[in-house]
Amino acid sequence: MYPILFQAHSGFRYLVLFALVIAFLVALYSWLTKQKFGKAHKVLNLVTLITTHLQVVIGLVLYFFSPLVQYNAMGQAMKDPTIRYWTVEHLVLMLVAAVLITVGNSKSKKVPQFISKHRPIAIYFGLALLLIVVAILQSGRPLLGSTIN
Repeated sequence: MYPILFQAHSGFRYLVLFALVIAFLVALYSWLTKQKFGKAHKVLNLVTLITTHLQVVIGLVLYFFSPLVQYNAMGQAMKDPTIRYWTVEHLVLMLVAAVLITVGNSKSKKVPQFISKHRPIAIYFGLALLLIVVAILQSGRPLLGSTIN
């Protein structure tokens, strides 16, 4: 079961990243050009939200079965950069990114003016995208000195 979920999580990340980049760019452009918030915007934001939440659920299941995660030996995990990344850093960064996406989507629903709905999406999705990029760049660092095969 672990290999199937791992492959799903690994492949699904591209869909999440693609949806997030597109939703962010569309929201930013629409906000700056004062376009009206339409059904296509709502669908794009919802697709981004759903794919992100699905990715988080798969990731949380993997977290408890992964050989790279050692939540039961946190002191030891903090000494190894690879184990620390997968046990703490990846989890925290991705959960915060998912929360930002959720908050941005929620805040856009509460904005009464159709033109202003793009602003929270652009800001919160942009911050989430920044966190995900940081996590991706950071993932290469500990893996280079990995002690786990």
